[in-house]
Amino acid sequence: MSAALGIVSFENESINVEGLMEHRPVPAISFLGRYRLIDFVVSNMTNSGIQNLKIFVKKQPRSLIEQLGDGRHYNINSKHGRLQILYEEQAGLAGLYNNDINAYLQNMEFIENAEEEYVVISPGYMVYSLDFNDVLKTHKESGADVTIVYKNVDDANEHFINCATIGMDANSRVNQISPNIGQYKTRNVSMDTYILSKKLFIDLVYEAHRISSLYSFKDMLRNVITPLNVKGYQYRGYVACINSLKAYYDASMDLIDYNKAKNLFKDTWTIHTKTNDSPPAFYGADAEVSHCLIANGCQIEGKLTNCVLGRGVVVQKGCNIKNSILLPEAYFSENCNIDYAVIDKWVRVVTVKEIQGKPNAIAYVHRHDQI
Repeated sequence: MSAALGIVSFENESINVEGLMEHRPVPAISFLGRYRLIDFVVSNMTNSGIQNLKIFVKKQPRSLIEQLGDGRHYNINSKHGRLQILYEEQAGLAGLYNNDINAYLQNMEFIENAEEEYVVISPGYMVYSLDFNDVLKTHKESGADVTIVYKNVDDANEHFINCATIGMDANSRVNQISPNIGQYKTRNVSMDTYILSKKLFIDLVYEAHRISSLYSFKDMLRNVITPLNVKGYQYRGYVACINSLKAYYDASMDLIDYNKAKNLFKDTWTIHTKTNDSPPAFYGADAEVSHCLIANGCQIEGKLTNCVLGRGVVVQKGCNIKNSILLPEAYFSENCNIDYAVIDKWVRVVTVKEIQGKPNAIAYVHRHDQI
């Protein structure tokens, strides 16, 4: 898909992954012990043949820059491809102004100078696997001005809260864009992923800024669904929107289940990530592990049930840890009891050994804390 420019948009003001996003942008959050959230959208683009990517970063870019590097681990051609990380220069201003339209405007020369005819826009907080070649083909054949990728879900009353939803007529023409407030079960949830011509994209960005300095690209799309031909493209695989700590937790627990994970991870569709050379996980004589995802470099001597562990986590004897996400290099001394928790990187649990969350109130321990 050399005809498309890839734009990875950043999180808007409705995204609030409590605790975790205090230390890194949402796309840089560790996921399933091995990946970062950004890996999914970048892999989708490069697997689709997109070799020119513009990654927009809202704030705290260091961890995202370290993860992305020069893009070679995502199979970006070192001679002809390019992964460019672009910043929102007004990050120090009020959050309302720190939006995608202002970011695009401040970096417009890099978009205008791109040779590609189309743009594929997708955010770094959505987890899914999709060949954009199929979407672009459908976009061209339908005669649409803009194509919005969506997922029809039957649990919108519990999940995808605050995500955009779209209404369509019998010809898949979008006639409504509105937020999901959890009122209905069945909804067409927008994946905030769009395909349109580069020329139209640039025109919409300038027009959005003319209308309001606070407009987002989504606001502008809502304005033009009547004059333009905006079509929906239905995605049928696994998708998660990581827009809260609960959403992050739920997606992680979902994907421990092999039957759900196989709808995301395909043999023919690799999710690329930055590699890390570390030894296999070590399991002591007293270790008990069931229904877990455990990364390399871990040392397990206690009991783990229904957990996700990042690299280098240490769990000592007598621990009983359930229904939890343990990020890299977390340490748990003997006899810890933890349930329904997200434990951030480099946490040491050594004194207060009881951390008890609830299914709808996940406990979070901040990075570097000693408990």
